[in-house]
Amino acid sequence: MTAARPFLNDRLLVTGAGGQLGRRIVELLLEAGAPHVIATTRDPAKLADLAARGVDVRAADFDDPASLKTAFAGADRVLLVSTDSLDKPGRRIAQHRAAVAAAVEAGVSHVLYTSAPGARPQAGGGVIDDHFWSEQAIIAQPSLDWTILRHNLYAETILMGAGQAIAGGTLYAATAAQGRAYVTREDCAAIDAAALLGAEGRQILDVSGPQALTQDQLAALLAEASGKPVAHQDIPLEALRAGLAQAGLPPVYVDVLADFDAQAAEGQHAIVTDAVERLTGKAPTSVAAFLAANKAALA
Repeated sequence: MTAARPFLNDRLLVTGAGGQLGRRIVELLLEAGAPHVIATTRDPAKLADLAARGVDVRAADFDDPASLKTAFAGADRVLLVSTDSLDKPGRRIAQHRAAVAAAVEAGVSHVLYTSAPGARPQAGGGVIDDHFWSEQAIIAQPSLDWTILRHNLYAETILMGAGQAIAGGTLYAATAAQGRAYVTREDCAAIDAAALLGAEGRQILDVSGPQALTQDQLAALLAEASGKPVAHQDIPLEALRAGLAQAGLPPVYVDVLADFDAQAAEGQHAIVTDAVERLTGKAPTSVAAFLAANKAALA
């Protein structure tokens, strides 16, 4: 992370600090020397180690607006890590709207939000629809400055299906030969922390890796990393859905993963920017380097 941060001494709040992304953001803020870090979570006991390092750990339940009002009190800048509440249509939007309302009531000056590429309304709802309306809830507040961080798909998601692709020799996808600029969770945490420390005004940042890879290119990288032949086969979206369901994934995750491939097929995941390097001072990790560092997970 770059050294000069105009908001280093502000009270910086990170939601969802019990999750992998939120926790890492808090750790990076501490490494940067931020003296006033607030971390919210449903279970403060799980963040006892961060509390011992001087973090103000507070209980917050996104389904309980009153708890958010208490948790956000005194915060200057809030990083809203999008929740994982995908079980019920509209639930996540309601949670995020409650968080934005609590931030406004608390007098927060700047809200940052972790979104996704191509956020827009979807008939029938869905993960991209959730992000769009959550973004709109923030943008609609005249008292707020804001930064929308549209994270591309995590490189870590490659590992979810890599073992099966390597074992069977085929990587199945429904991305219509379009590219995807995978970005590591670590790079997302780094830019999120940097933005919380330094972003000003009102802006949308597409957060990407260094290259938009097609699934053909990804299959070649999996073959190189594993030493086994892997080829890509593009399939219709409904065939992907059927395969995910057959693999035993819950319907909500079938919908999410299918949505991701549908977005990629439209070119939404092919956006490559310099945002990570510009805000953190470090180039984002390539998929090749990520796979090389995670060879054990490919076995």
